[in-house]
Amino acid sequence: MKFYLISDNIDTQMGMRLAGIEGEVAHTAEEVNSAMDRAFSDSDIAVVLMTEKLVELCCERVYKLKLSCRRPLIVEIPDRHGTSSVTDTISRYVSEAIGIKL
Repeated sequence: MKFYLISDNIDTQMGMRLAGIEGEVAHTAEEVNSAMDRAFSDSDIAVVLMTEKLVELCCERVYKLKLSCRRPLIVEIPDRHGTSSVTDTISRYVSEAIGIKL
């Protein structure tokens, strides 16, 4: 099983490649959706890493996939300009998933 990165900047992509994680850079919602389609169609990919900016760009689709698909797991990672905290991200996800604000 492999990891796959969908990033909004080349620096993150290069860092992950040094760790052996392949991926691609996307800047628009169309590019992100195409990248997710490719990742979800590859049965070897178990975890998709996505930068915060791209998750925000396509948040409806990302959260829908997180709730409805068992594989691959989508993990939001901070990028070099990351501003949100992990606690806020988890709280938002739980709130949207079960309808309770923490």
